[in-house]
Amino acid sequence: QVQLVESGGGLVQPGGSLRLSCAASGSILSIHAVGWYRQAPGKERELVAGITNDANTNYAESVKGRFTIFRDNAKNTVYLQMNSLKPDDTAVYYCNALLLLTSSRTKNYWGQGTQVTVSS
Repeated sequence: QVQLVESGGGLVQPGGSLRLSCAASGSILSIHAVGWYRQAPGKERELVAGITNDANTNYAESVKGRFTIFRDNAKNTVYLQMNSLKPDDTAVYYCNALLLLTSSRTKNYWGQGTQVTVSS
């Protein structure tokens, strides 16, 4: 059974840091591409950062220079390092991954979400 599990959320003060993890497990060959999304109460889900299979990255303007997405292929894990956090970053963060299941088959998965709260 293929699973995508997020971890690392929590409560942090403004200016603080958190690192989110998105780990894929089960019968997969690799993680092809990943996007980190977030959804705040009353708002639509938005793309925060993405990384491709060859490590090209993209970021929302609101997090550029503060967030970094990177991957550890050996662990089938993608991380989101979040620095200089602001109250506006408060949201549930979701990992969305395109997984390579076989040499010719991919499938898209969502994680269960992890809460990030930035507050003093």
